[in-house]
Amino acid sequence: MPNIHHISPDPITYEVLKSLLNTDCQLALSEDSRSAIANCRSYLDEKMENPDELIYGINTGFGSLCNIKISPDQIEQLQENLVMSHACGVGAQVPDIISRLILLLKIQSLSYGHSGVSVATVERLIAFFNKGILPVIYDEGSLGASGDLAPLAHMSLPILGMGEVMYQGKKQPTSEVLNQVGMFPQKLQSKEGLALLNGTQFMGAYGVFNVVNGKRLNNLADLIATFSLDAWLCLDEPFNPLIQKLRNQPGQLTTAENILNYWKDSEILNEHKHQVQDPYSFRCIPQVHGASRDALNHVENVFLNEINSVTDNPNVFAKEDLVLSGGNFHGQPLALALDYMSMAIAELGSISERRVYRMLSGSRGLPEFLIEDTGLNSGLMIPQYTAASLVSKNKQLCTPSSVDSVPSSNEQEDHVSMGANGAVKCYQVVKNVEKILAIEFMTACQALDFRKPLKSSPMVNSIFNDYREVVSFNNKDRVLYDDIQKTIEYINAIRFPLT
Repeated sequence: MPNIHHISPDPITYEVLKSLLNTDCQLALSEDSRSAIANCRSYLDEKMENPDELIYGINTGFGSLCNIKISPDQIEQLQENLVMSHACGVGAQVPDIISRLILLLKIQSLSYGHSGVSVATVERLIAFFNKGILPVIYDEGSLGASGDLAPLAHMSLPILGMGEVMYQGKKQPTSEVLNQVGMFPQKLQSKEGLALLNGTQFMGAYGVFNVVNGKRLNNLADLIATFSLDAWLCLDEPFNPLIQKLRNQPGQLTTAENILNYWKDSEILNEHKHQVQDPYSFRCIPQVHGASRDALNHVENVFLNEINSVTDNPNVFAKEDLVLSGGNFHGQPLALALDYMSMAIAELGSISERRVYRMLSGSRGLPEFLIEDTGLNSGLMIPQYTAASLVSKNKQLCTPSSVDSVPSSNEQEDHVSMGANGAVKCYQVVKNVEKILAIEFMTACQALDFRKPLKSSPMVNSIFNDYREVVSFNNKDRVLYDDIQKTIEYINAIRFPLT
């Protein structure tokens, strides 16, 4: 039997999110959420019995057309038109895991009973999630301000039987998939199209993915750096807790502690060293990795607040007899956090590439480019080029999106967050740093082979031996693309915490 998570007023945690993304996990509405949604919809229906009262997006046009009244017999068509006209995303198709997260976060936001949607509409989104019917969404087109309008319109098209979905591993027309599973298109009632399209769930889904994977990369960076520290015969003095306590930065303390735990009982560490100090890329690992760790902890809290909130407009307050038009859809909190997160994650790759460069330099008893018979063999020369290229690309991607704004909707929407662009860029940074760390890991393991018969710590040596079952020692030139791809897969399979 699949695990069932009941959507409720209780906050979703990152632990719950991770479990919900397993394919066998299903959603269901709790009675509290079902009642909140139904009561809000009932209130709105009563409110609509007074046709003379203008309520934005319910019986008016949208954006700068907010003063145009819509007749009662056109209200359903208004919502359908909204979804169709706003589904103009372009660019690459959003990864399936992000589409799944978008559905989940939209369901949670609608479940609080302040959006005016029907229970049936929320149930349809839940059915898509449970059956693995994932709307095809594109990653360009949102300004991150009036909600993620274009991507959420693509998310909403399948409710109407329109657009395309991913189902059973294939992109298919929604109409065909609905026929396969015995479902029919639905009509949208007043406010429903607006509630579906207004919101920060595109930014939120990317943000959650980037936070979870950014923190995983931070842990990987600590572990892989430990391999490099022994590979390049580094000193452990900079990791002494006495130094870390003088500064008292939480991330720095954690990073130094992690590395000392991973490094414990290393034979190589106990060898006599001739240098007085190591370069910053080794000596300042606690400070650099630690700063990224603190940044990610801050960003994690921003997104935790966001995914447990209501971000459409207007907001319906049935108990207070109010429908209030505001700006909860504006993505500024997320836009700033996404830019910050991009920089924090990119720095893990930047310092990693410098360690790769040092290990290939032909110093500290290692052969140049970590290969025998250099000249005939180039060894690991070019993976460092690849890492350097990715580091440079990340610098370009880390140009902040949130400092830009282009007015839209005839100046009604005159300041936008551009957080959606920041979200996609941050995702690319995550993927790039994953590759850079894999190159460092591959390089450090190659260097450690030249330290034999000395061994690193029991933990490092155990992982090293396991990895050598996947990627063998490089004794002469071969196609390194294969090694890099296998290494990416290998480090992605490492789970934390390590003991």
